[in-house]
Amino acid sequence: MSDAVLIGRFLEMMAAERGASRNTLAAYRRDLEQAAEWVRGSLGDADAAALRKLMAEYRSLAASSAARKLSALRQFFAFLLDEGERADNPALDIARPATRRPLPRILTHADVERLFEQAGEEAAGDAPPASAVRMLLLLELLYGSGLRASELVSLPRRAAHGEREYLIVRGKGDKERLVPLSARARGAFDRWLPLLADGSPWLFPSGKAHISRVRLFQMLRELAGRAGIDPAAISPHVLRHAFATHLLEGGADLRALQLMLGHADIATTEIYTHVDSRRLVELVNRRHPLAQFDGVDLKPPSA
Repeated sequence: MSDAVLIGRFLEMMAAERGASRNTLAAYRRDLEQAAEWVRGSLGDADAAALRKLMAEYRSLAASSAARKLSALRQFFAFLLDEGERADNPALDIARPATRRPLPRILTHADVERLFEQAGEEAAGDAPPASAVRMLLLLELLYGSGLRASELVSLPRRAAHGEREYLIVRGKGDKERLVPLSARARGAFDRWLPLLADGSPWLFPSGKAHISRVRLFQMLRELAGRAGIDPAAISPHVLRHAFATHLLEGGADLRALQLMLGHADIATTEIYTHVDSRRLVELVNRRHPLAQFDGVDLKPPSA
C-alpha cells in the first residue's frame, strides 16, 4: 500500500477518533509527507535505522520542531501497528530530542488586582457602559476560569443558562470540558445578560458573529494601559497562565488543574510547577506525616 494511502488513513483516524484540529492534521500531513520523501523506499516499511538517518537530517531544526516530527512518526507507526500493517513501531527506538519548554509569562497578584480594580471602577454605577460590563466579565472568565481566548470569545449565549457553577466549554479538538464559574463571574453574568441584544447566539456578539481573538487581545491591552500596567506584558494567554500558577501556589491539585485547563497531556500542565520552591518546602513541613513525629524537623538547614 502506498505511503499516500497510509498517511490518508492515518489522518482520517486522527480526525474521527481523536478529534484532531485542522491545523494539527495539516502539520501531521506535512511532517509525514516530508519523511516519505527523505526515506529511501516506503515510509510505511521503514526500519529504526532508516528513521535514525531521517532524524539526523533534522539536526539543524529547533529541538521542539524535531520532537514534533518524531511524535508524528511515532503516532503514524502506532496506527500501522494497530491496523495490522506492521508488526512493530520502529519510531519507539528513536530517542526524543531534548527540549526545554519555556516558562510561561505570568502576572503578579498585584498586577491582577490592578486590572480588576480598573475594570471594576469602569463598570461601577447604576448605568455603566455595556462595553465596561463586558470587559469585566471577560476578565473574570480569563483569570477566574482559565479559558483560552478562542474558547472565551466563542462561548454560546446558553453557556450562562441558569445558576450553574460550571460552564461547558468546547476546546481543542472539539472536545468539551467543565470549567468552574466563580461567584464573582456569576455576578458579572447577571449584569451582562440584560445588556445583550436579543437574537444573538453568542455571549459576546459582534456584528453577525462573536468578537474576535484579536479584538479581545486589543481590549485587554487597552485596559492594562489604563490600569498603569505595561500593555506588552498582558495577553489572554498570560492571564490563563496566571490562573494556573496562582491556583498551584494556593495548593491546587495538578490533575484537577489539567482538567480545568483542558490539557490532553499532564506533561503540558507540569510547566506550572515552577512555582516558588520555598512554598513547596513549607508545604512538606506542614503536611508530610513525618512532620508530625516528635523529634523530627524537616526544615532545610540554614545556609
